[in-house]
Amino acid sequence: MRLAAIALADGCHGLVASALEAQQLRDEFSAIHGNDFLLVTPGVRPRGTAAGDQARVVTPAEAFAAGASHIVVGRPITGASDPAAAVREIVSEIG
Repeated sequence: MRLAAIALADGCHGLVASALEAQQLRDEFSAIHGNDFLLVTPGVRPRGTAAGDQARVVTPAEAFAAGASHIVVGRPITGASDPAAAVREIVSEIG
């Protein structure tokens, strides 16, 4: 929280944080900075895919529900036999 406060106060337009902290970050800083700051959440895995090396995994829908403005989904797309279909499935999961 301390580093996020410094970054936003110094003019950063967003933060990178686990979706597990997204709601806390939104709650803490929205009163000061509004909801305009970006919140990028890595470690996102579609439902039913392996966590791989990610220890703190959430689904795309869970990340957005927690306050993420952007998600990072790597290997479930790049490692898929049909990456475009994997992206379509993620988009449909988000709703």
